[in-house]
Amino acid sequence: MLSHRTNRIYPLLLAGVLSLTAHSQETIPAEQFLVPENLEVSIWAKSPLFHNPSNIDIDARGRIWVAEAVNYRGFKEHRKDSLWHPKGDRIVILEDTTNDGQADTSTVFVQDEELVAPLGIAVMGNRILVSCSPHLLLYTDVDNNSRFEPGVDKKEKFLTGFGGVDHDHGLHSVLAGPDGWWYFNAGNAGPQIVTDKSGWTLRVGSNYAGTPRSDLKNIPGLKSDDGRIYVGGLAMRIRPDGTGLSVCAHNFRNNYEITLDSHGNVFQNDNDDQVVTCRTTWLMEHANTGYASADGTRTWRADQRPGQSIPAAHWHQDDPGVVPYGDLYGAGSPTGMLFYEGDLLKGLRGMLVNCEAGRNVLWAYLPKVKGAGFALDRFPLLTSHPSDDPDYKWKTREQDTRKWFRPSDAATGPDGAIYVADWLDPVVGGHAMDDRKGSGTIYRIAPKGTGRKKLPIPAHDLSTTEGCIAALKSPAPNVRFLGFEKLRQQGERAVPAVQALLTDPNPYLQSRAIFLLAQLGDRGREMVIGLLTAPEAEHRLVALRALQRAGAPILPHAASLATDPSPAVRREFALAIRDLPLDQSEGILLDLAAGFDGKDRWYLEALGTGCDGKEEALYPALLGRLGTLPLEWSTSFASLVWRLHPRHALTPLGIRAISTGLDYDTRKQAVDTIAFTKDQRAADLMSDLATKGPEDLRHYAAWWLQFRANNLWQAFDVKVLASQEPAVGTGIKLPTPADDKGEGTRSKQPTIEDIAKLTGNPARGRKLFHERATCVTCHAFAGKGGSVGPDLTTIGAKFDAPAILDALLNPSANITFGYEATIVTLKNKEVVTGYVVGAGDPMLITDLATGRQRAIKASDIASTEQLKTSLMPSAVGLGLKNQDLADLMEFLLTEGKSTPPAPGPAGK
Repeated sequence: MLSHRTNRIYPLLLAGVLSLTAHSQETIPAEQFLVPENLEVSIWAKSPLFHNPSNIDIDARGRIWVAEAVNYRGFKEHRKDSLWHPKGDRIVILEDTTNDGQADTSTVFVQDEELVAPLGIAVMGNRILVSCSPHLLLYTDVDNNSRFEPGVDKKEKFLTGFGGVDHDHGLHSVLAGPDGWWYFNAGNAGPQIVTDKSGWTLRVGSNYAGTPRSDLKNIPGLKSDDGRIYVGGLAMRIRPDGTGLSVCAHNFRNNYEITLDSHGNVFQNDNDDQVVTCRTTWLMEHANTGYASADGTRTWRADQRPGQSIPAAHWHQDDPGVVPYGDLYGAGSPTGMLFYEGDLLKGLRGMLVNCEAGRNVLWAYLPKVKGAGFALDRFPLLTSHPSDDPDYKWKTREQDTRKWFRPSDAATGPDGAIYVADWLDPVVGGHAMDDRKGSGTIYRIAPKGTGRKKLPIPAHDLSTTEGCIAALKSPAPNVRFLGFEKLRQQGERAVPAVQALLTDPNPYLQSRAIFLLAQLGDRGREMVIGLLTAPEAEHRLVALRALQRAGAPILPHAASLATDPSPAVRREFALAIRDLPLDQSEGILLDLAAGFDGKDRWYLEALGTGCDGKEEALYPALLGRLGTLPLEWSTSFASLVWRLHPRHALTPLGIRAISTGLDYDTRKQAVDTIAFTKDQRAADLMSDLATKGPEDLRHYAAWWLQFRANNLWQAFDVKVLASQEPAVGTGIKLPTPADDKGEGTRSKQPTIEDIAKLTGNPARGRKLFHERATCVTCHAFAGKGGSVGPDLTTIGAKFDAPAILDALLNPSANITFGYEATIVTLKNKEVVTGYVVGAGDPMLITDLATGRQRAIKASDIASTEQLKTSLMPSAVGLGLKNQDLADLMEFLLTEGKSTPPAPGPAGK
């Protein structure tokens, strides 16, 4: 319930500016946080100056702009006693006007009925971009008075058509890149049908793989205007004038925010649906990041192979065409990201930060180039408790608020400090929210000994070249963009000032200069061309990227780029020639293929991307230059054939698959390569392997045969072995959850409070999980159990005791996104209930009555209905007593913290 004081204050906040010196809302004390010993944390702002911060940005004056999500789902269920307001959500500007290191004023820039829990705010001078599905809104503060005034200022739908309205998997924040383009992303709660200002249209038809659709535009497999099929969550870029929309990478689940360094490297996080497989990833250009099948029709649950680990299956790590997942850190709910390039925080320039709301921590990395990719070694930058402490258990929310810290975003200020927005809530995930006051805090991370004093903020006079250069040097990315834009407008006049940055000791400033020089006329461009042969690999790489963004031809430099000593440079060049026809690219691709060491998966995927659409025609030339007799293929050539899987390689692949002179893994790779080849001969060959192949691969080949009959080989004559139908569970008796009346309802008895008072026994809980309560039928734990529901191996690292108990007592209250059950009624009156894991034709559904996947032709379906209640029985339905629940909770809380299952070789 809201306090009387808060209800009185909120109308004042709506009115405009409010000066406060004391705050009464909840917050976590700064001294409670753990940071590296050379840093300290202070509270910079807190409620009621703002509420529910979903995203922040910081302008050139050091003011923090907050996107509020007060009209978020949880509040709308409690409209009479919450801050929910029919006028819509707000964008609020916080400022420290008394120079004491803490915000004291809150100005409402805009409150708009179209803002329903916006997920992104970006400030580009007087242009304010707000991400709120279905729109990317652009507010222009024409008179620069920090208030949006209709009739004076401008509002436009910069882009529209994004999925995920009032959904965490919707459209996210915009960030200015070092190339002058704007980068942003959207999660997989599609569809995304978006047209830029030049008329180019992006089409992503699938909401998320596995959900049956009735509207044609939602069918997976739609092509965008570049002729390509994009799947799931997207990372995108666009010019500031609204043209040039393109996809950088795709096939995420819920990629919450994008960030870049000044070398042009893009990083992103992604949430899972299994409580074991969240990730932080470097994004390679054109990457398929592997959440759903390549065509978007199937979830990973449909594609999981026999013996394949959940992480490898979840991100399709064993599929050709999918990039490595980066750092897999298990349970979590990743949100905002930043890349730190300032000098204030000593030793941390070049730091990547991932806000992990589910784990109450800011994970940090110092990415290091490793071959054609990056090594991402994780360490905690900021946390409210030692998250990996095996002895820590969170049982009492009111007495122990350490896990209330829910970092929703982080941003670098022009002063060089890092500012962290805290959503502040005892729960996370599933669109749930227990804090009804809309509390929130913004913390500052600064050098130790700084105290609460205000840090100096450089002034930037953008009317002068010197002022623009100073802005370009800012540690805040969107402030740097202001200098970039003004200098670009100067053209060649700006070359001498920008060129001087090439010798700056900060390598990130050097790269900013390279990107800008490429857009400063012929003189600047020639300087960048000269850097393609610079002694520093980083300069060569950035020069190549800069010329691409400027639209300059790169083919004249192919000879040096294709044989560059740096795998990263060769990788980037392979990606750059993806759309080059074979008659212009054959020799280049052969040179690039010769540079593959047989181990670097990033390089292999880049090379495969460069060969896109040319695989069949290129294979004879590759065989002539790099291949030998089938049984003598090198590891690198066999991996290249696996990645390209051309039809012409089927005969030698069959020879390799049956050769007992090759080891099991090598023969299995040949079988997998055949399985990804779209050809009748591939289906015939797999049938032969399933019946007459080596004994140790027959069952595996039979699984592929059965699996491919419903997708890649659907149009072919596939001889399926009836005895090899793929089981995904042990069979489930469909529950009748009589105590779960609908979405969001909660049972009256027993109560969480009653159970929390009991002392649980983890040994008894383990026995309940695996035996009497039969949880293991649907849920895996530590590598054992079913795959129908989410894996619970590391659930104790993300959820507290009350949240676990609530899930047991009220399974329908917050159903995991993607685990909504569907009732399919067939025209013959048969009814199938289960989880749709493939949305194509045929539909693939995990039939919960048999525990098996079932393929149903679209022509056989009379109707589909997605249930609002969970098929998981409640504790009452399972006949569990209070002590049983206490034991089960203690088991999950105590033992559910182990590391996730090993990803398998392809995920390494």
